[in-house]
Amino acid sequence: MSPARVARGINPLRHADDRRMPRIAGPCCMVMFGVTGDLARKKLLPAIYDLYNRGLLPPSFALVGFARRDWEDQDFGKIVYDAVRAGARTPFREDVWRNLSEGLRFVPGSFDDPDAFTELANTVKQLDEERGTGGNIAFYLSIPPGSFSTVCQQLDASGLTDQKNDSWRRVVIEKPFGHDLASARALSEVLERVFPPDSIFRIDHYLGKETVQNILALRFANQLFEPVWNSHYVDHVQITMAEDIGIAGRAGYYDGIGAARDVIQNHLLQLLALTAMEQPNSFDAGGLRQEKEKVLAAVSLPDDLGKSTARGQYAAGWQGSKKVIGYLDEDGINKRSTTETYAGLKLEVHTRRWAGVPFYLRTGKRLGKRVTEIAVVFKRAPHLPFADTDTEELGQNAIVIRVQPDEGVTIRFGSKVPGATGMEVRDVTMDFGYGSAFTESSPEAYERLILDVLLGDPPLFPRHEEVELSWKILDPIERFWARQSRPEQYPAGTWGPHSADVMMRRDGRTWRMP
Repeated sequence: MSPARVARGINPLRHADDRRMPRIAGPCCMVMFGVTGDLARKKLLPAIYDLYNRGLLPPSFALVGFARRDWEDQDFGKIVYDAVRAGARTPFREDVWRNLSEGLRFVPGSFDDPDAFTELANTVKQLDEERGTGGNIAFYLSIPPGSFSTVCQQLDASGLTDQKNDSWRRVVIEKPFGHDLASARALSEVLERVFPPDSIFRIDHYLGKETVQNILALRFANQLFEPVWNSHYVDHVQITMAEDIGIAGRAGYYDGIGAARDVIQNHLLQLLALTAMEQPNSFDAGGLRQEKEKVLAAVSLPDDLGKSTARGQYAAGWQGSKKVIGYLDEDGINKRSTTETYAGLKLEVHTRRWAGVPFYLRTGKRLGKRVTEIAVVFKRAPHLPFADTDTEELGQNAIVIRVQPDEGVTIRFGSKVPGATGMEVRDVTMDFGYGSAFTESSPEAYERLILDVLLGDPPLFPRHEEVELSWKILDPIERFWARQSRPEQYPAGTWGPHSADVMMRRDGRTWRMP
């Protein structure tokens, strides 16, 4: 696709003839495992209502919940109703809800109960006859990864994965995609025994954010940026995902996983790949994956991981005006836990474009503020025709892509101070915000991703090759940390452990303060 088409506001991740026409899913049914969990109630169910309310799902759309609950269909309907009223982003309309609720069904049972899956197959068949779902089914596994194998085997044994005529079957799984390279490969083998690779959708909700997708538009639709997007002009890149909350009752999941596995392996390495990739020959799924995989395959670790990584664990401190407890005092956390809540590391991408440019990645909980951003920091001008005192407050130019919470782009550059005697130059910023520039609101990430699943549109979903390449990067770091002492403590509300700052100072650099 030409940059001109991107510049006209056409989404580069679409390949339909008219990208400005709404993309509406065809007849289909979604079976959701894990409907009682927080993700389903807070994100998935509201997103389905919003899609239906926007007219992006067919009138015949059906949703089947499966869980170990003694519920009738009307009980499940009340759960969906409450979730929609609490979390939907579009206005609640009684007529829309009435039409959607007519396609709601619930099947009680456990994952190891063959009779429950027989009942599920009968329910799906009945919905197809009543509502005309075309025999198309998406299975959303919002469940712990340890249950994937059991559910897939039951789906296969009950005939639910059999595709008839032109119908399709797809499966959706949430991260984590394994906890290391070996487990990621084992997970792929489990899924691919039942579903073809093109029917497996691994959801990384960060890739559904409009700003992340606009990295491609920013780079490839603008002659202004792409010529300087390389090692000749870029000094380094910082990719940050900071949270101001603690583990928020997720001790059972988080302890033993940690910040690096939870965020860096998926979110941040995907952001790195989008930032560093070459322009693909096309913006379809194959073209995008090929270029991202080239970047991930070219990533290398520094020789000394002790000097090029940092890990920490939040201690008690102040989050704003509130006193908060440390990680080891959270409910459900072992007092001797060595799980990190902060991870920082330095990577290099050995390609012609990025040779010699370090990429610094960091993520953590209980940090100074909630923010996710990509900062491309440029080298200083080789010569400044000013006195040193004129530019003593001048930093390095930077392009900062804000992913959350205020999506947009900030450009930092030097400008003369108005009214100053002589040529005094100081940093200023030029800011672009998506919310103020466009009248239409960005869809919630799960809206975009669920719709893509139902359309069979795969560009935003990583395949197993990308997942395995990411684990090849992270596994050596995890093994190194496992041989070290406890993570360094850092007070809640600060920007992480002292070792993270030391890591940057060794290279003559500092972390940005978002």
